[in-house]
Amino acid sequence: MSGAVAALPEMLGRLKLTAMRDRLDGLLDEAARRELTLAETLALLCQAEVAHREERRIQMGLGIAKFPFVRTLESFDFAAQPSLDPRQVRDLAACRWVANGDTLLAQGPPGTGKTHLAVALGREAIRQGYSVLFTPAMALITALMKGHSEGRLEERLARYAKPKLLIIDELGYLPLEPQAAHLLFALVSRRYERGSSMLVTSNRSVGEWGLVLNDQVVATAILDRLLHHSHVLTIRGDSYRLREKRRSGLLKRTTDADPEPGTT
Repeated sequence: MSGAVAALPEMLGRLKLTAMRDRLDGLLDEAARRELTLAETLALLCQAEVAHREERRIQMGLGIAKFPFVRTLESFDFAAQPSLDPRQVRDLAACRWVANGDTLLAQGPPGTGKTHLAVALGREAIRQGYSVLFTPAMALITALMKGHSEGRLEERLARYAKPKLLIIDELGYLPLEPQAAHLLFALVSRRYERGSSMLVTSNRSVGEWGLVLNDQVVATAILDRLLHHSHVLTIRGDSYRLREKRRSGLLKRTTDADPEPGTT
């Protein structure tokens, strides 16, 4: 029996139970200290292995998602954006909309936290077992246009259609070429047919998407699919960046006679 005990780390390694193997001595000491039964000791070992695999899965999912930075719902300043209902955001964090293949549109002026919320909700989706991919809108369009010109459009569409949740950030900051709008429609249609979710952030309201896409007909077709089963987060607050500049005195507070640049 002592030989089997000595070979236990090797056997755990062959079974790919690496967390059990690496923490074996410490876990067995803890079990002895707590006077656990054999079944309780086995449960303790299994809990360590499950927790390790879950953390590894999450870290792998975060790497695949390509988030530009780390943001969480806990770090979002709801007090600075009173137009947002924290209860709605926390309900969205349960990710039932992802399970149902719904769309989430986050719209509002630049700098109001749309990308922060998109990343935070994407991280929650990964924690709950969903595959996620984050992409800036222009990077997505560039990839689709390049794929089309190189005869590899199907490959690009397959890549962006694969994850359960696709996050498209900052749609609307620059107008798209007509060809790009049609390629975006192809992607949205494919994901719609598969029942996959999308989260789109934009500084434009949906009524302006015809201008953004340079094609009202295509815009209507895209919105018809996105809005079929959708949720909307609308932020009407001030930019975090402008607020910090005002606090430091670098920017005067806005008045009717002294509008902020770009608002006239």
